[in-house]
Amino acid sequence: MMSDYVRLAMRNVRQRKLRSWLTMIGIFIGIAAVVSLLSLSQGLKSAINEQFVSLGADKLVVQAAGSGFGPPGSGVPVNLEESDKNVISKVKGVDLALGRLVRIVELEFKDDKKYTYAISFPEGSDEQDLVVEANNYELEIGSLPEKGSKEVLVGYNILVDFFEDEVELRSKILVQGEEFKVVGILKKSGNPQQDGTFVIPEESLREILDIPSAFDVIPLRVETGEDINVVAENVKKDLRKHRNVKEGKEDFVVETPEQIIGVLNNIFAIVQGVLVGIAGISLLVGGVGIMNTMYTVVLERTKEIGILKAVGASPRKILWLFVIESGILGISGGIIGIIIGFSISKFVEVVATQIFGTVLIQAEFSPFLIFGSLTFAFVVGSFSGFLPALQASRLTPVEAFRK
Repeated sequence: MMSDYVRLAMRNVRQRKLRSWLTMIGIFIGIAAVVSLLSLSQGLKSAINEQFVSLGADKLVVQAAGSGFGPPGSGVPVNLEESDKNVISKVKGVDLALGRLVRIVELEFKDDKKYTYAISFPEGSDEQDLVVEANNYELEIGSLPEKGSKEVLVGYNILVDFFEDEVELRSKILVQGEEFKVVGILKKSGNPQQDGTFVIPEESLREILDIPSAFDVIPLRVETGEDINVVAENVKKDLRKHRNVKEGKEDFVVETPEQIIGVLNNIFAIVQGVLVGIAGISLLVGGVGIMNTMYTVVLERTKEIGILKAVGASPRKILWLFVIESGILGISGGIIGIIIGFSISKFVEVVATQIFGTVLIQAEFSPFLIFGSLTFAFVVGSFSGFLPALQASRLTPVEAFRK
């Protein structure tokens, strides 16, 4: 019996092709928006999570409280010192700790002035190895800057599109009015932050900025076999004692990779919720369109309804017929919307890869997203057709033939 309802509903949809297409526009625009936006945001989330995983699960980051996730030193007075690093280095389970400066500097290259973040490069070989490992530095050409030298290591974006003129190996760049030579260029990674890296030896950066001992961030590596969360708690405990602050009143933050990823996931959840809400407006419009169409269909097909009633069709069967027809409109719009959304998101991914060279913008499709979109489209269509269907089911044969 249900197959007969579906066949009859499909026939009615095909007989009104233009109206059916116009009715489905709102649905497939909404579904296309949902699929493309959510697939891109999920892809971005996965790509960023992979970036953190690639850094290893044995790294911790200590920075001034309030700076949060992002460039340390942005808007928060720096209050990490050499003594803090020494305390952290002695914590049980800490293999190696190092301090780094992250400051905005003025750059000038061939009369073109720009501002960017400069990051200090430590002096010790073990510390340098940790920085290279944690940041996944891979040299395209040249070498790492030497201790105390006026040399810089730059990311790919600094090389090609930061200044009006292209920077090359051995180019001279003024940093805070001091001349530095480019001695190394990093491989293009697709990560905008890393491709915009500007690394200066720590001693030289302190000299040009007149910063004798402070640090913006203290990354550290945990010894093999140690529980990173236990080590993080030990670091907090010793730093509280050293800095004479009470628990819950810390003026520093110790972040684990899991905590950073957790913050990012929360942000993405909020973003995805907003995106779904925006796309939901299109679906609402589509639902109203289906409801309007089904009301029109009921008015046009009153005689057909009368005949069905006259030959014994019950109100329940009439109701099912119109609900299924509106559901077919919804799911058909959903299928088209998924195809369009897939095409849009893959197009954005290809364009981003070709033009911007980033691996962060990518589309990720899950069975849940596809199944959920189809189900939602069907529910919206069916629900929108329920009231018109209810009206049709309540018509008596006499009322139907009179109209």
